[in-house]
Amino acid sequence: MKELLRTNDPTIVAFTHALLRAEDIRCFDLDVHMSILEGSIGVMPRRVMVADEHLFMARAILKDNEIDLPELR
Repeated sequence: MKELLRTNDPTIVAFTHALLRAEDIRCFDLDVHMSILEGSIGVMPRRVMVADEHLFMARAILKDNEIDLPELR
């Protein structure tokens, strides 16, 4: 799995999930419990992961919907 997105904004995470599900791309959140434990002060970002073979398409979908993405690694 590859990291698609890292953000402190839960609305971006939810929107990302909706966009990817609409295209039948499965995604998985990491650090969900850590962001809850820190008390919602925004210190620990959540990461959205996708399968390697879906990364290119997922990035294109998010760029089309004007969601900022981290630089390619």
